Amino acid sequence: MIPQLVTVGYRRSNGRRRRLFLPVLPLVLLVSPLLLFAVLAGLVACLIFRVSPTAALLGIGRVLWALPGASFELEEGTTAFLVSVR
Repeated sequence: MIPQLVTVGYRRSNGRRRRLFLPVLPLVLLVSPLLLFAVLAGLVACLIFRVSPTAALLGIGRVLWALPGASFELEEGTTAFLVSVR
């Protein structure tokens, strides 16, 4: 299942918390012109490093498939950053 919502939360050094909810589909549509360049750059990188483009796409697909339910949390002193994929 493709991720539908990414939640980004962070706590500033003064203790205030902020949470952003980012829907995945509108963001993908918004940055789709940049994604085209990223795919082309990935194909060039596959040719340079002699990696099969098919294997690279399968690996990326497996990572995206595993993202729903993932949670990343970083904390440095009084600042915290949390990313949750649903």
